[in-house]
Amino acid sequence: MKYWIGVAAANHVAIGRAQGFMQVNHGKAAPLKRISRGDVIAYYSPTETYGGKDRLQAFTAIGRVKAGEPYQGVMAGDFKPFRRDVAWLNATPAPIQPLLPHLSFAGDNPNWGYKLRFGLFEVEEGDMALIARAMGVRL
Repeated sequence: MKYWIGVAAANHVAIGRAQGFMQVNHGKAAPLKRISRGDVIAYYSPTETYGGKDRLQAFTAIGRVKAGEPYQGVMAGDFKPFRRDVAWLNATPAPIQPLLPHLSFAGDNPNWGYKLRFGLFEVEEGDMALIARAMGVRL
């Protein structure tokens, strides 16, 4: 089992939660192929809305990846992003700031946000356990 952080605006994460899927990196398939059934995904949302300046900086969703391969969904126009199905857990959003000193991917690095630019990255089990606790979830 692996543990992943995905990055997306909260309004996009909410759509995925409501419909039971995840997508990353503007719908690219390749990152989703690295994820396996049973892996845990938590979403970090830098903003409330995509492209907005309404800063949020919180973990907004957490769940387990379901069986199956990436598939194409349909959105507005001809946009067909790749997705994976996820069993989302009932969680409360958790601000990242109080967690930063304890997250191994951030540590005391003032440039902690650099890794988030990748859109999807693997984290250690301890980091995910900390995020889950902050969100009121037991893995």
